[in-house]
Amino acid sequence: MKPNLHPENYRTVLFYDSSADTGWLIRSCAPTNQTRQWSDGQEYPVFYVDTSSESHPAYTGKQREHNKEGRASQFNQRYAGMMSALKKGK
Repeated sequence: MKPNLHPENYRTVLFYDSSADTGWLIRSCAPTNQTRQWSDGQEYPVFYVDTSSESHPAYTGKQREHNKEGRASQFNQRYAGMMSALKKGK
């Protein structure tokens, strides 16, 4: 590699997703003062991430349950009371 290509703080960092209890080691210059022991027994600087592919619903397939009925049925349920009030007002 070329010398002086990366910043001084370029090192192996543990990116950790606490909601999925998983992490991965990457070379990075992410700012962090915390460390965490990894499965290999070594201690690495740790950078906590909010969401990763292990915890995001779009990747895990655990998306929230949607109503199985169609749009017309949902519309009728939502506005049924309004329609009956309009019919009474005639």
